Amino acid sequence: MGLFETYRVAGGEAGMRHFISQFGPTLSLPWTKLMDVPELNEELIEKIVAQSDAQSGMHSIRELERIRDDNLVAIMQGLKLHDWGAGALLKEYEERLYEKAHSGIVASDPDLSETLRLHDSKVRPDWLDYNGHMTESRYLQVFGDTSDAFLNFIGMDENYRKQGFSVYTVETHIRHLREVSGGESLSVETQLLDYDEKRIRIVHEMLHSSSGDVLATGEHMLLHVNTNKGKACPFGKILYEKLAQIWNGHQNLSIPDYAGKGFQELNKK
Repeated sequence: MGLFETYRVAGGEAGMRHFISQFGPTLSLPWTKLMDVPELNEELIEKIVAQSDAQSGMHSIRELERIRDDNLVAIMQGLKLHDWGAGALLKEYEERLYEKAHSGIVASDPDLSETLRLHDSKVRPDWLDYNGHMTESRYLQVFGDTSDAFLNFIGMDENYRKQGFSVYTVETHIRHLREVSGGESLSVETQLLDYDEKRIRIVHEMLHSSSGDVLATGEHMLLHVNTNKGKACPFGKILYEKLAQIWNGHQNLSIPDYAGKGFQELNKK
């Protein structure tokens, strides 16, 4: 976003003319200190306003603010890849959020004959859409955070990842069953549906913490990979043995009737 487009945003809905009328007088002195500049008169102001309208008049101020913010976030994300400047600070902040999200105390010896409860959450105000309900991307965030908690539970911690191994999500199926309002407390229960030497298939059920109503479900296929080679590979011993322990109990749980079924198949009922 260029300098004059930034001025347009500063002028608010009244636009560039309003900005110049408000700040033009304070710019007059520094303007005269520049070399070979025209006089800041009505003719020049009209030209600036017309060119600003031609450049950005198709966008509302709110749209320009959103464009500005999206561009700033994109720049910071780019800097994060290089661990530089504001990007380094963002990286550190996101790592702290990750640690906080997965620092919940889980029983060291939970009952593996039951579904696992590894993650709780709360619907924040900035998670709401224009209908006042939790927007769809946040359902995926809650399920993603729960998958991370599950992976941490089976032993995929930072030390494991530093060895060049991780788990990637390769397929996801989310069902949005009930509306979720701001401030609601959520809990998620996780069931291991199947696994082999390289893959995990799990399902999460998002519950209203007070009523117990099922708000959404998320079924995920996860793949173990060698991150240095970019290829799938067998689980390490610690992960595979933990999965076997969980499966010893979860294989006796009822498989949800929606598991493994797409939208069309469910609608045939």
